Amino acid sequence: MLTNTAKNTIVLLGVGHTNAHIVKMWKMQPIPDAQLICVSNFPVATYSGMLPGVLSGQYLPEQMEIDLVRLCASAGVRLIIGDVTSVDHAQQQIVFRDRPALTFDLLSIGIGSRPSLTGVTVSGDSLIAAKPMQTLLQRLDQRIETVASQKKREANGQNASPVRVSIVGGGIGSIEIAFCLQRRSDDSQNNQADCQIGLVAGRTGVGSGLLPATRERVTELMSDKGISVSSEQRVAEITETHLILENGVKIDSDVVIWATDATPPQLLSQIDIEKDVKGFLLTKPTLQTISNENIFAVGDTGTMTVSPTDKAGVFAVRQGPVLWENLKRAIKQTALKQYVPQSGYLKLINTADGKSIAEYRGRTFYGSWCWYLKDRIDRKFMAMYTAYDPPMMKMPNPKDTETAMRCLGCGGKIGSQVLSSVLKELDIPDHPSVVVGLVNPDDAAVVRTVNDQVTVTTDFFASPFDDPYLVGRIALLNSASDCFVMGAQPTGVLAIVQLPLVHSKTQLQIMRELMGGSVEEINRMGGSIVGGHSIEGPRLTIGFTVLGDQIVDTRTKGMLQEGDQLILTKPLGSGVMLAALMQARLPGASYQALLKTMLSSNQIALDLIVRHGISGVTDVTGFGLTGHLQEMLSASGFSAQLRMDDVPVMPGSQALIESGIESTLVDDNRLIVEKVQLKGARWQQKDSAVMFDPQTSGGILCGVKQSEVAGVLSFLSDAGFEDSAVIGEVVKKSGELPTIELV
Repeated sequence: MLTNTAKNTIVLLGVGHTNAHIVKMWKMQPIPDAQLICVSNFPVATYSGMLPGVLSGQYLPEQMEIDLVRLCASAGVRLIIGDVTSVDHAQQQIVFRDRPALTFDLLSIGIGSRPSLTGVTVSGDSLIAAKPMQTLLQRLDQRIETVASQKKREANGQNASPVRVSIVGGGIGSIEIAFCLQRRSDDSQNNQADCQIGLVAGRTGVGSGLLPATRERVTELMSDKGISVSSEQRVAEITETHLILENGVKIDSDVVIWATDATPPQLLSQIDIEKDVKGFLLTKPTLQTISNENIFAVGDTGTMTVSPTDKAGVFAVRQGPVLWENLKRAIKQTALKQYVPQSGYLKLINTADGKSIAEYRGRTFYGSWCWYLKDRIDRKFMAMYTAYDPPMMKMPNPKDTETAMRCLGCGGKIGSQVLSSVLKELDIPDHPSVVVGLVNPDDAAVVRTVNDQVTVTTDFFASPFDDPYLVGRIALLNSASDCFVMGAQPTGVLAIVQLPLVHSKTQLQIMRELMGGSVEEINRMGGSIVGGHSIEGPRLTIGFTVLGDQIVDTRTKGMLQEGDQLILTKPLGSGVMLAALMQARLPGASYQALLKTMLSSNQIALDLIVRHGISGVTDVTGFGLTGHLQEMLSASGFSAQLRMDDVPVMPGSQALIESGIESTLVDDNRLIVEKVQLKGARWQQKDSAVMFDPQTSGGILCGVKQSEVAGVLSFLSDAGFEDSAVIGEVVKKSGELPTIELV
């Protein structure tokens, strides 16, 4: 990862119709001497053409989603999920809310538009904006469910009145939403609340811009389906239960879906680039902005000074090939191609009855064949962006050490058997200043200084992500974790960095993001980075030597007591998820869960030691839960019983295991059978594989007295570790080796 030697950085801000085409083409043939970075505030992109069909139940939600995590991984494109606050076009940098700025050579901004609420007073919770579409279904269902539950309570056992839903806007999208929500309400099999649907079309009426025959067909169908229509008056106010029009007329509304004309997203107001009267970025016919030829604005985001177009997806799709050609030409510094908008285009309206309305070349059609055509076009479009396998990908044999795609993060550790064998061969002398060292190894070493003692640990890994900022944060958290579980507070940190062999300009950007993330985390811990060393190498590798003040009596792995309840603070599964990410098989939702887990600091271990007196403690990393528990049991002289069903697992990780994905370190971790007896038939079941999964920035495993369990779980939950669970108990050892029994 991060081995591209290109000197040019192309950034796509937003991954809508136009920019998605660039990722697709990049996957087929990357632009020479360039790297591509996508920036999005969501891990998925939603196709607006299929959204109404999802509302009606004609499609599943995932059928309208482009998984950006998988798409970018399959195309060799770096993905940043973050909140952009502005674009500094003079410095050619994208500025984020909570991470270092990103420098670009070429930038394509395609962040779409949003419905306009200008001049509308809003109170209450009835308003549901149509965008962002990624969260529309969740927000809409939650509001409908809330209102429906309230109406049932008020009906007191009688038939509750329907939820009154108003769609505001007269365009094709609003019309489709009205038709499709009506179908969903009529479908008794979907267990949805009964809804009364109405369309509020404003001054321009229903279907502004459509042919008279098309508008007539729309209004006839709405009347037939019981959809009320209000037009010729704009909405002036939205309350909890009403829409109030400009003429004072009130429309009963419990839910208001706002899908009006397009206005610029808030971000565009923070970009100092010449704009049109509405606030969209002005562009030349080449799609370059007027203010900066290295910045392109596409789709709804841009307005051409010559031949401006409607804010419609069909134009954004047609811009894709032109943008791709112009990015290549811009790198070569040759003349750019001009985009010429089509004069007319096919318009299709999903009526949610197995038919559609079509308008083309001055004629209006309605029938099943129109729906077939729309469905075919939409499915074909999505198929171009949901084929996530890398091109010409030949999967290596995971058992073949010569060809295996080695896992990164803590999954890239050397196996414990190799490590322990070498340590046994070394003649390491005792030293009076070494309190905890390699004679009885633990998570960190403890060394006595002249007046006190200091806890020291070191850890590093090859980057599992193409995002140096995240890598810096996770690597620091991972390294400092060993200090925390030993009862030490990190004070000083030495960084060890191997930068990939890339262009010096790219190295500067990587180092800026990498150390920015690292400093962010050590600052939260109250420590400081005091030095380090960096070299060049085949891939980005980072680690830290952490020095810590021992703030409580040293806690070690060997302090478990019989009867202790074993608590695990984070779910397992990061190893298989990182392996899936490398194969472009990790879904975006699972990616978010993975990051949330790895970015949770184990500094809570200090509070657990001080407040709750936990006994033996360790962090679960490369050797997996079984390997680290074995170390605790061997050092303490006990065995353990675990309840497999209580072991927390990250969402989606078991499905990945079932599909045959596993970290390359798993086989080495299974060699633990030489040090511990695995008892119970459950070990033979597929779901036990996660017990050997190597974790990166994994959770804390600790022994807790039964009387302290409730307090510990309550503390962990309040600290944001909702997945914390009691997974087993420490018991007497009956043989020479400790036993781990799955019950």
